[in-house]
Amino acid sequence: MKLPCITMLATLLLTVPAAAQLQITPPATVPSAAPEKQKQPKPPAPAKKKEAAPKPSASPKPAPSSKPTPTPTVIPAPPTDNSNADLVYGAYQRGQYKTAFELATARAQAGDPKAMTMLGELYSNAMGIRRDYAKAAEWYKRAADAGDREAMFALAMLRISGRGGAVDKGEAVKLMASAAKLGEPKAAYNLALLYLDGQTLPQDVKRSAELLRQAADAGLAEAQYALATFYKEGTGVPKDPERAVRLLQAASLADNVDAEVEYAIAMFNGTGTPKNQPAAVALLRKASRQGSAIAQNRLAWVLINGVGTTMDKVEGFKWHLVAKTAGKGDPELDKQLSDLPAEDRAKVEAAAKKWLGNK
Repeated sequence: MKLPCITMLATLLLTVPAAAQLQITPPATVPSAAPEKQKQPKPPAPAKKKEAAPKPSASPKPAPSSKPTPTPTVIPAPPTDNSNADLVYGAYQRGQYKTAFELATARAQAGDPKAMTMLGELYSNAMGIRRDYAKAAEWYKRAADAGDREAMFALAMLRISGRGGAVDKGEAVKLMASAAKLGEPKAAYNLALLYLDGQTLPQDVKRSAELLRQAADAGLAEAQYALATFYKEGTGVPKDPERAVRLLQAASLADNVDAEVEYAIAMFNGTGTPKNQPAAVALLRKASRQGSAIAQNRLAWVLINGVGTTMDKVEGFKWHLVAKTAGKGDPELDKQLSDLPAEDRAKVEAAAKKWLGNK
């Protein structure tokens, strides 16, 4: 499975893939095409073989993909030494963007870097004013020149995506590096991806790991998840399944869906952490409700086979159909579904339709 498209990244920023190895083993009574009684689950992609449970595949080394991601949203932190600036931030937090714009304009003209960053944010995201990337870049630059790390990162994202001016990856990298040195975790994370990608910067997985660690230590869930895949695979760092699981747990607590899926898998199999199948199934349910097709497919298997939870074929096949609509089809589950009594199939289809209709 691939790393998520992080909401903090710019449109052209590349992300890192990471495979989720699932080893959920259904009961031995489930028919299997292979001679072993216990089979491990298949990777996220649809499998053509018919077997009792998905077979594992080797996790690919993290490598860049070309999937674009949205423009970052930078929320300027309120300074603690200026009550007027706090009023600006307070209005922003309450969604009173026009008020925030008026207050920030006055503060920016008085030389407040945080207010300048706020104006860049408002212009960039069309909050209380018409979107204008050129003006956003102008305010971000003024704030960046004054030493504001969030403005440096935001301006880097505009430069790398070509918004508010021509694409300038060289300037973007310099801004990102400066912001990372000042402790901006999103800048460290994005810079790590550029080192991993090897296009804008020379590929350097060790440097990428260092930057991911910096961002992960600062609490950025996306970096925690990415670094977990590094420790799981031994990419740029020594292989360490236990540390990988701790990072997955931290990212899961921050509602990172992909981390939830992998942490659930680790708990289900007892890989790098004590086995806890009920907790794993609960986390798969959560990730399924959050829209993870991989979690939905895995949850379908455990419910249909009653592994780690009470057997519920109707609910299980419901999640199978939901996952299938998201491109995670499963030929073996299709076959098992066709073998259900017509009345149960109707219940499954109605449940899936209801779920999808509510989305």
